[in-house]
Amino acid sequence: MESTATLTVAHGIYLASVAVIILTMILRANVVVPSIIGTFLVVTALTSNPISGLIGIFSASFVAAKELFNIFLVIALMTALLNSLKSLQADIRMVQPFSRVMRSGTSAYIIIATCTYVLSLFFWPTPAVPLVSAILLPAAIAAGLPPLAGAMAIAIAGQGMALSSDYVIGVAPGISAKAAGAAVSASVVADRALVLSLITGGIALVLAYMFIRRHIQAPNPALLSAWQAQAQSGTLARMEESGSFDKAEIARATSYEEAPPALADNGRTTDEQRRIHWSKTFAIVTPLVFLGVIAVMVLPRIFPSLPALRGGDAAALVGGAAAALTLFVALAAEGGRKMLDIYPEHITDGFVFAFKAMGSVLPIAGFFFVGANETAAQILGVPQAQAPGLLFEIISAAQHLIPDNHFLVAFGVLLVGMITGIDGSGFAGLPLTGTLSGALGPVVGIDPATLAAVGQMGAVWTGGGTLIAWSSLIAVAGFARVPVLDMVRALLIPVVAGLVVSTIASILIWG
Repeated sequence: MESTATLTVAHGIYLASVAVIILTMILRANVVVPSIIGTFLVVTALTSNPISGLIGIFSASFVAAKELFNIFLVIALMTALLNSLKSLQADIRMVQPFSRVMRSGTSAYIIIATCTYVLSLFFWPTPAVPLVSAILLPAAIAAGLPPLAGAMAIAIAGQGMALSSDYVIGVAPGISAKAAGAAVSASVVADRALVLSLITGGIALVLAYMFIRRHIQAPNPALLSAWQAQAQSGTLARMEESGSFDKAEIARATSYEEAPPALADNGRTTDEQRRIHWSKTFAIVTPLVFLGVIAVMVLPRIFPSLPALRGGDAAALVGGAAAALTLFVALAAEGGRKMLDIYPEHITDGFVFAFKAMGSVLPIAGFFFVGANETAAQILGVPQAQAPGLLFEIISAAQHLIPDNHFLVAFGVLLVGMITGIDGSGFAGLPLTGTLSGALGPVVGIDPATLAAVGQMGAVWTGGGTLIAWSSLIAVAGFARVPVLDMVRALLIPVVAGLVVSTIASILIWG
């Protein structure tokens, strides 16, 4: 296909701005400022009017906020639910029973990975790190599992597998799909990312276990005593000073300021006994509700005769279930009158966390939305037929340089995703990988949803907390009391091997 795209100064500025943003990520700095400057310069070049460039800074972030607000709302409602469960200590009760069945280092490794994955899938790794580290990790160490192995299981299952697919909450696939264009469905990206995350995580978990199994010891309480005697490394306290602050917020949000309290039932007052009863109830009800949500989302894809959720209904169902559960938990914990005040506080805290964790994504997404035809029309205030598709036009003009090999293209998108994750924030690179996938996919004959899922794997597995020492991996290392660089070295081969295999699988399955 011959290219008809005519490149202008705006195309050159856009491409240069992308290069500056990637370089900034490599230098481990936040890319909000380069994104805002890039937006101003590109819009000014397109309109030949600096006033329009200033308006474009606002419009780009505003359009990004409109496109992504459902994601912020789901984060807020899920965080509100988590905080309400924490007030009853129901979050602790959800995982505590598993500590009693850890009979060996191998079983402890499997249980820690499974619990971290399930918990992170519903709530992000936010509660997984402090909860698993405070409740399951000590029992695993007493069962003979080395602290480094436990930390690796937590990082792979939570910061890697669960966060890279983000199948329930849908933040990552939502950003990827929005950036890739209106024709790309977030549910399709989520489905493919789920498969790729399971492939990557399965390989990483198996390889990590093979590397550490010779260090597993027989169960011995002395192992726990020796681990507890180690001084905290202090790295968790320095986490906010390294990498991107949004990942630090995600990792630290529900950390316990002190050890979780004991959950013994005896010697309690009537009110305390009532709270214990509801704590146990919601420790069971909450997982069951979200398992039901997963069933509603997944079963129609297995059995086409069942009614399927449409559009953004999946995210809405997750958010609605979280809001309803929060209401019932607050009612059980505080009573009818006080609940009227406590429930709004939980919702407000949820929004505060959502914007702390994801607010920086808006100007970044806004810049990349300028490069996509559908969203550029909204930013510039012109009909879509008159709006430029800068990145698509650049790729069309350079298509003769693009290798006619689906595997090379997929690995190129994976590499871009991994580069964007170097700053320690897996989500900051998703607007770039999504926009690149939407522009590159039609040119090379690959479904953009597949490329978006591949890019999402590279960005989140790298920056989300498995390969970068200054990401939220530092939180896992801090809780496990192991050097974070030892974790990076131990995780490098398992995670990279998993990413390579899953990228190959993406082309074999969907290419």
